[in-house]
Amino acid sequence: MASNTQDVDLEAERTVKPEPAETESGLDENVAGALSYLFGFVSGLIFFVIEDDNQFVRFHAAQSIVVSGLAVLAFITLSIVGVVFTTIMSISTSTFIIGTLISLLLGLVWLVLTLGGFGIWVYLVVTAYQGKTTRLPVVAGIADKLV
Repeated sequence: MASNTQDVDLEAERTVKPEPAETESGLDENVAGALSYLFGFVSGLIFFVIEDDNQFVRFHAAQSIVVSGLAVLAFITLSIVGVVFTTIMSISTSTFIIGTLISLLLGLVWLVLTLGGFGIWVYLVVTAYQGKTTRLPVVAGIADKLV
C-alpha cells in the first residue's frame, strides 16, 4: 500500500525568514531603513517624518540624522581649526615649519575622518538592508531620544 503522507523538510521550515514589514512609504522596512542613510540627514529626516509607526525605520532615520549631523559638525570644526592655525602660522616666517607640520597633521585627521565616515556609512546601509539594528555607541542614545 502506498503511503499518503508527505515528507516534510524541517530544516527548510526553520530557516525561512519572515517577510519584512511594509512601511507607510510603501517600501519594505529594510529598504526604507537603508535608504534613510543614503543622503545623510536629508533622507533621514524624510523617512523620520513619513514613518509614524515603524520603529525600525524611525530608529535608522534618527540615527542617520545624528550621524550625519555629527560628521558635518566635525568637518566644520576641523575646517575652522585649520583656518585659525594657518592664519596664526602665516603671520611669522619663523613658524613656517610648525605651521606646515600642523597643516599636514590636520590633513591626515581630515583623511581619517573622511574614510572612517564613509566606512561607517556603508556599514550602516548594509546592516539596515539586512534588517539588523546597528546601534552606534553614542549616536544610538541620542537617536533613541528622538524616536
